[in-house]
Amino acid sequence: MLEKYKQEARELDKNDKLAHFRNQFEIGEEIYLDGNSLGRLPKKTLELSINLIQNQWGKRLIRSWNEHWIVLPNKVSAKIAQIVGAKPDEIFVGDSTSVNFYKLAFATLNFQNDKSKIITDSLNFPTDIYVLQGLIEQQFKNHTLTILTSEDDMSISKEAIEQALDKNTALLTLSHVVFKSAYKYDMQKINDLAHQNGALVLWDLSHSAGAVPVNLNESSADMAVGCTYKYLNGGPGAPAFLYVKRELQEKLSNPIWAWFSHQKPFDFTLDYTAKNDVQRFAAGTPSVLSLAAIEAGLDVMIEAGMPNLREKSVAQSSFLIELVQNLLEPLGFSIASPLDADARGSHISIQHQEGYRINRAMIEPADGSPSIIPDFRPPNNIRLGIAPLYNTFEELFLTVVRIKKIVVTKEYERFGDEKLTVI
Repeated sequence: MLEKYKQEARELDKNDKLAHFRNQFEIGEEIYLDGNSLGRLPKKTLELSINLIQNQWGKRLIRSWNEHWIVLPNKVSAKIAQIVGAKPDEIFVGDSTSVNFYKLAFATLNFQNDKSKIITDSLNFPTDIYVLQGLIEQQFKNHTLTILTSEDDMSISKEAIEQALDKNTALLTLSHVVFKSAYKYDMQKINDLAHQNGALVLWDLSHSAGAVPVNLNESSADMAVGCTYKYLNGGPGAPAFLYVKRELQEKLSNPIWAWFSHQKPFDFTLDYTAKNDVQRFAAGTPSVLSLAAIEAGLDVMIEAGMPNLREKSVAQSSFLIELVQNLLEPLGFSIASPLDADARGSHISIQHQEGYRINRAMIEPADGSPSIIPDFRPPNNIRLGIAPLYNTFEELFLTVVRIKKIVVTKEYERFGDEKLTVI
């Protein structure tokens, strides 16, 4: 069976029309399956960063603001817009995902001030829930937060959301692709349900932007936030983005009044007047070094095309699921992601009672074999993040074979239960 899967993986790689994009990234000896937490480094990012530091900063100094930097946020926003199905003037790029989420959640609750109900789910990324809890504690004390609970720790039914929504719902906020299980919501259907009740929807695209097709305009999405350091390969801590549809932009007010959201920031007047477009959600000076580093990864993704990337992602995740079912389930593993490709993103979570120690053994092999880097999410999820731009089918085969060996030989017993700081 192993030989059969090995040959199948090599044949799939041989016929992969996106295979050449792998050469546009820095590739080491390790098998890297953590692109859903930090994408690989595009080679052009190195060239771009060196030029920016040596020439734009080193030689042109302050003049580079007019020559390059002042238009950089809009330039990067327009490219992100292509990937998430939005108009260029509906995307702001800057700050972190959590800060952008705070801005939009605050703006929504302030705008929908005759309603007091907020809905999310237990599968949402915890920081989004923390922000909502903080808003209720600090500013919107009459509001309530309803957290819908998943029955299988994988998904929430459309019916459960429909039952929770009512005319008092100000905001519904969900992760488009769930960070643990990779369950993917039907954005159009959820938007329609919310709008029937007069609620606005705020999507977190952190695990879907660059991983699955996102059609914000086509699905009538109100707002969204997302990061650029995962599938978009923008680098560690790269600036995040937010989306607000045109019709809402002048209705929502940024709670952080700052000079880059001012209509005329360089007039230095003492009275604040907000811009009348999505840039009203800016705050301070753009982080030029990290902002510029995003662009190369976006260019590669746009060239490859999201439909092509999704096609390969589905093929790879389906192949991986088959490997897990046949080689790992007999060893006590279970699959914690949807089996239906239409209902999942681009990562697969597998579970085992020794998940954390198996994860450690994958990263730190005892036999000198190449490291395999997944990530771990409590209580026992090993997440295998597939980035079609650079992951191969053979890497997926080798990963499953390696996991099988770790369990059969009990190599994981070299490690204790203590957790590393970043897991």
